[in-house]
Amino acid sequence: MSILDSAGIDLRQNRGQPEPDKRTRRREVLQVRNGLTADDVQWHADALARRALGLPELAEARTVAAYVSVGSEPGTLALLDALRARGVRVLLPALLPDNDLAWGVYRGPESLKPTRHGGGRMTLLEPAGERLGPGAVTEADAVLLPGLSVDARGMRLGRGGGSYDRVLARLERARVRPALVVLLYDWEVVERVPEEPHDRPVDAVVTPSGVRRFGDPAPQAP
Repeated sequence: MSILDSAGIDLRQNRGQPEPDKRTRRREVLQVRNGLTADDVQWHADALARRALGLPELAEARTVAAYVSVGSEPGTLALLDALRARGVRVLLPALLPDNDLAWGVYRGPESLKPTRHGGGRMTLLEPAGERLGPGAVTEADAVLLPGLSVDARGMRLGRGGGSYDRVLARLERARVRPALVVLLYDWEVVERVPEEPHDRPVDAVVTPSGVRRFGDPAPQAP
């Protein structure tokens, strides 16, 4: 039985059903993620790193803005270490009190420090050392985005904090166009996600089984 079947939720199909709102979709995705074991998360993280490292956008990048996965999110640490081993400058976010993101350079797992937010309700691994400020993301050749789902148009559903909406708006204001890539599990690529006027599409999604560039009819392996 697949993880998807065992959770009793099919996130990939919504034909004939009313379109869920963002809160409902987030709850459904998190319910499935919470059912993953540590071995499930690790297996998918290794497969995701292999797929992502084959992307031309990352192969040619000198600076990549990324993030450290937490809990049952699609794992990113293997990918971060592989990019750094290539000589890529990897920027990682640090959450600010207003939910905007400052950035710091990733210097290996030992450079990450657990940081509590939200009155101690949430702990994130953030880069130790110098803070480069929110504008540092405009130096990136590619931006790896977290998310909960993406649809056939490239519209991304995030967790709702608005941090990456600010990142995307900042890139737009700076008139820079890095590759925007979201990292997800296979079943989180769906027909359609709810959207709002400020939402912006991404260029591609990487899952453990392949890559989809939006406008392509089907996923492709890199």
